[in-house]
Amino acid sequence: MAYVITTGCAGVKDAACTEVCPVECIHDAGDQFVIDPGECINCGLCAVTCPVNAIFENSDLPAGHHASIAYNRHFFL
Repeated sequence: MAYVITTGCAGVKDAACTEVCPVECIHDAGDQFVIDPGECINCGLCAVTCPVNAIFENSDLPAGHHASIAYNRHFFL
């Protein structure tokens, strides 16, 4: 998974990221958006568009947000 949406999205859900995603891999998981790791093409448009800076490349995920990887993946199981 290249990009992960963290809990910074929860409660905000601005949806700017969904509007710029060229492959529509961002989905509404109820309390926040999640990225389908099988569909993401790693373009990074979602990360630069997110108004609350809640989207990170997996390798740059801030400390304390590693549970977001499992949350994003679990949605698509």
